Amino acid sequence: MSELVIPSFATEAEESAWWEANEGALADEFERATAGGRIGPGTLVITGDSTVVKIPMDPDDIAKARVQAAERGLRYQTYLKMIIHEALRKAESSPQSATT
Repeated sequence: MSELVIPSFATEAEESAWWEANEGALADEFERATAGGRIGPGTLVITGDSTVVKIPMDPDDIAKARVQAAERGLRYQTYLKMIIHEALRKAESSPQSATT
């Protein structure tokens, strides 16, 4: 059994291209992991500096993300990751507004 090694990426585009190019090998590895009992409900996967999470989303929001991502030449998962990252950075740098 060969182990798929996930490299470090310089850009989001490079990462997106790698995941797309290795989609078949990733699916095969997932099947092997499932058959070997290494995958279960609620499994959290940590690879290098990334953690895979599952977030339930409204289907309309996903459809919008798919359209906007396609307009930018990205996969929608990569696009959503970018949006979340940008929102977190913005929230972190913005002064907290006092509520009373």
